[in-house]
Amino acid sequence: MLLYAIIMFLTGALVAGLGLAIYRGKTDLIHSYHQTKVTDPAAYGKAFGKAMFVIAAALILSGLIGLVDPTSLLAVTVLMVGLAIGIGCIIAVQHRYNKGIF
Repeated sequence: MLLYAIIMFLTGALVAGLGLAIYRGKTDLIHSYHQTKVTDPAAYGKAFGKAMFVIAAALILSGLIGLVDPTSLLAVTVLMVGLAIGIGCIIAVQHRYNKGIF
């Protein structure tokens, strides 16, 4: 599970970095198609960045659990639940700021 933990940490760091960039206003990292009806790009970027932080936290927490208990399926469960919550947050942001997912 050491390899799993390393992959989760690296992926979590990448997603956290992207989330931080989007949170700080670099919304051009999000495909322009998903921003067609956004009227407040600053608030949209902050909300989207927070959703990315949820996904990054799930990845890192899953990696930590994989290091502590290598035989546990809890790491995969935390990963799946965290990804589902993060994707749900992104969908909520899209509905709120873009008036729909697409």
